[in-house]
Amino acid sequence: MSTSCTCIGCISPLQRCLSTQTDGEVRIANILREKFPSASSLKVTDISGGCGAMYEIHIESSEFQGKKTVQQHQLVNQALKEEIQGMHGLRIFTGVPDQ
Repeated sequence: MSTSCTCIGCISPLQRCLSTQTDGEVRIANILREKFPSASSLKVTDISGGCGAMYEIHIESSEFQGKKTVQQHQLVNQALKEEIQGMHGLRIFTGVPDQ
């Protein structure tokens, strides 16, 4: 279960007090690993303070080779079509791994 709080130890209201992944982060990462099995780097962060309203995704995959950034983002959006319906926002950063 995901947990967020407002406490003295937090730097900002959006920072989670626990460093464990939220259920949403795990679910999104699993979907992206399945859709992009050759991904060399993947990081999913709940940037809404743990409530699951907004995520930031960093993913590098050879499957993006030869595609424009907008096409790469479209592939990620397509993979997360169902999850996006319940979000307020999504930041996507894609790239091709160094060879």
